[in-house]
Amino acid sequence: MATNKANRRQKIKRRIRGNVFGTVARPRLSIFRSNTRIYAQIIDDTKGVTIASASSHDINATKINIETAKEVGKKLAEKATANGVTAVVFDRNGYLYHGKVKALADGAREGGLQF
Repeated sequence: MATNKANRRQKIKRRIRGNVFGTVARPRLSIFRSNTRIYAQIIDDTKGVTIASASSHDINATKINIETAKEVGKKLAEKATANGVTAVVFDRNGYLYHGKVKALADGAREGGLQF
């Protein structure tokens, strides 16, 4: 049983990562959210290589909100399509699919990624 929020997220993360695996054809889009930033990267798990990454630091955002997360998703999709990636598997990394995580996913979809 999870005793605090961090342990709960780690337990959910392990459960998700048991089912989600990035391949060459469909790499994994992984998200990390901190109190001040949001990060996303597209990873090929078979080679152990990051194909593209974006963060709120890249777009010079002063505070993290839903609009910032959406912009990060669009920036990531732009970098991914430049590297030839069109379809990904979404890894929410233990976070609820709500708010900033959902906004980042919507931004990536608007940018041209399919999941």
